[in-house]
Amino acid sequence: MFRPRYGEEERGARHGLRLWPVGTALAVIFATAIVVAACAFFAGWNLLGAHGLKPERRLTTSTLFDLVKMSFGVVAGSGALVALVVAYRRQRVDEDGALREATRLHTERFTTAVSQLGEDAPAIRLGGVHALAGLADDAPTRDLRQTCIDVLCAYLRLPFPPDPGDLSEPLPDGTSPSQ
Repeated sequence: MFRPRYGEEERGARHGLRLWPVGTALAVIFATAIVVAACAFFAGWNLLGAHGLKPERRLTTSTLFDLVKMSFGVVAGSGALVALVVAYRRQRVDEDGALREATRLHTERFTTAVSQLGEDAPAIRLGGVHALAGLADDAPTRDLRQTCIDVLCAYLRLPFPPDPGDLSEPLPDGTSPSQ
């Protein structure tokens, strides 16, 4: 299985929050909506073969009422587009804040687990190893997971000095370690 090298980011991963300014986003959304509406109108116009319609010279009350209804529909659609853009931006900001908070909590737990690896008592060191393994499973990003794994591997590669008290005890075959 291919695993990216340490420090490489996923190609699709976001690096921070990149949002367009609200004015630019609204202008693009409105322009796109107008282009789509115009394409739908002209496609319908051509499909229905409405080229031979004669224009009205006078505005009647029913025609005026239809124009008012259409303008209210356009305003309502525009409001819906604005609400959609604002909701999308709010969702993105909330997701980024949640990731930031999860990363902060992970960093605190990571610091505590790594400090346990340097303790003198073997039980505390073993607890630190298990804590790092659990952190790797719960890491919010791949980079943080890989950092936990790298620290665990580096800890396991450290030379382990034997306890001097163990050297005086006889080996299972009855000989002493100094022989």
